[in-house]
Amino acid sequence: MKKVLTLTILLAVLASCSDSDTYQDIENPGTGTPTNPTNPTNPTEPAAAITYTKNVKSIIDANCIGCHQSGRSAAFRPLTTYAEVKAAVENAGLLNRIQLQTGQQGIMPQAGRMAQANIDLIVKWNTDGLKEN
Repeated sequence: MKKVLTLTILLAVLASCSDSDTYQDIENPGTGTPTNPTNPTNPTEPAAAITYTKNVKSIIDANCIGCHQSGRSAAFRPLTTYAEVKAAVENAGLLNRIQLQTGQQGIMPQAGRMAQANIDLIVKWNTDGLKEN
């Protein structure tokens, strides 16, 4: 009986080792597919294009317009409309400034670096062509 129990345990251990995890399994356990941050319900579907209205505006509103609007300290560079934010990306180095590390000269927002996921979305918005809708 002891030999049967030992053999059963040994077989169970060997069977569990026969399937190795890939890097993707580790990133998205149980599915074997990479996570798609813009479409978490269907990670294998191509990512939807990032747009200002759908994705970027809320990030800018939460992190930038406290200063970058009329009557505030950075009113000279307002970021309250699509055209203003697009111009800041294209002509004023917005992408470079939001990617600086906390403590570096010129970082935006000045209070400290925004979440990397937000930075990634803004960078992808630029890559996708700075679409409004």
